[in-house]
Amino acid sequence: MHVPDHVVTAIEIVAILVGAFSGFIEARRKRMDLVGVFTVAFITAFGGGTLRDILLDKRPLFWVIHQEYAILIFVLALVASPAIRTLRQIVSERLIVIADAVGLGLFSVAGVSSALDAHMPLFIASMMGVITGIFGGVLRDIVCNEVPMVFRDGKPYAICAFIGNWIFLSMGMLHVSGDFALWSSALFITTTRLLAWKFDLRMGR
Repeated sequence: MHVPDHVVTAIEIVAILVGAFSGFIEARRKRMDLVGVFTVAFITAFGGGTLRDILLDKRPLFWVIHQEYAILIFVLALVASPAIRTLRQIVSERLIVIADAVGLGLFSVAGVSSALDAHMPLFIASMMGVITGIFGGVLRDIVCNEVPMVFRDGKPYAICAFIGNWIFLSMGMLHVSGDFALWSSALFITTTRLLAWKFDLRMGR
């Protein structure tokens, strides 16, 4: 499946922004200083993609090639930290769940696309998508001294990403437009994750 580079770039940028946002919120909830806010936002935005690139043996890492991504997080940390400090009282877990769901959808499909570009088998590509989607949030929660959300809330998270990734791969086998497949699969993952959270759908508990 051919996915235009500008589409993948757009998805990566939006995913990084959403990931950084959830990192900002969690860091401020933990009353971290500016360094802590930047660090948590950075690992949330780049953690999944970094692990994916390491596993795929891709060098340099994607945020090293696109240093503007790291600069963007740095600037946003300077701007967002005072604003989020002011809004700390009204920030709820709901905002983090929404940000995580959007980031999960976007990061997952970006991960699958990157794995396919590296000529990985389909199953491995789907797992690379899951890793890209969840690992930034896992690192964020660990650094913030929380059991990662993906492991504790009992609701479909990685499973939503896995199914959505296979929808994307199936569209590729059916020769569906690459950009349509990316956006629609990301929307499916985000929507199913939010529905599972809203209706308290749980698995294995």
